[in-house]
Amino acid sequence: MTKLLLVAAGGALGSVARYLVGVQALRLFGSNWPYGTFIVNLTGGLLMGLLAAWLALRGGAQQEHWRVLLGVGVMGGFTTFSAFSLETALMIEKRAYAQAFTYTTASVILSVAAIFAGLLIARRIFSV
Repeated sequence: MTKLLLVAAGGALGSVARYLVGVQALRLFGSNWPYGTFIVNLTGGLLMGLLAAWLALRGGAQQEHWRVLLGVGVMGGFTTFSAFSLETALMIEKRAYAQAFTYTTASVILSVAAIFAGLLIARRIFSV
């Protein structure tokens, strides 16, 4: 139950942070390009890398709680791209290059395809 509460609290913080970054990016850069999402994804990747290294090197006895709160909760609420980036980086570190290439290529292409599938299905169901 404690882990669930940590994920929920972290997720709330991450989601609010994502919203605030998006609002600020829209105000600063306009709506011609998805700057907010781009900034969140890059920042999320950096923060996830910092967190993963910190946990591995100095996580201590509470490592799992920090991982759940910050990695799953905050970063999950902020961006799921950070988890994807970490998983890919770990594959590359293990020299599983083909696996990393397949994972990244399939994830990007199939995720975009899934969006189009969802749009198509919803448009057919909900259009009059």
